[in-house]
Amino acid sequence: MTSIGDPYEIRAGVPSVADYRRLRTGAGLSDKAAEAAAVGLPQTWYGVVVYHRGVPVGMGRVVGDGGTVFQVVDMCVLPEHQGQGLGKQIMAALVAELDRRAPATAYVSLVADGPARFLYEKFGFADVAGHGSIGMYRAG
Repeated sequence: MTSIGDPYEIRAGVPSVADYRRLRTGAGLSDKAAEAAAVGLPQTWYGVVVYHRGVPVGMGRVVGDGGTVFQVVDMCVLPEHQGQGLGKQIMAALVAELDRRAPATAYVSLVADGPARFLYEKFGFADVAGHGSIGMYRAG
């Protein structure tokens, strides 16, 4: 547990399924089925949750195989808590853990929505499309 400015603290771990879904939808991300979240959250390689007076208001996770590939996912802060530097604190914690435990040859990726790209660029992330690759996803 680390205080990041009264009344906020950041803790390693993942939120409950209910809080995970509330944070995602509250921050404008798509909802995930409770059953899917219950399976996925325990598979997190590393995650952090930001609390405001004991209530989760932000989160971020790293998922992957633990050696060759990692992806930063579920980066979000509830709108009423944005503008406090919480997203930067979440990313700093995730990147610090990647630097500490992930092999130097691992591929670390994320999908940047809108202006969040500017935050991610501060942590060394760059566009993929300009390097002969393009990010893709399976629409379902």
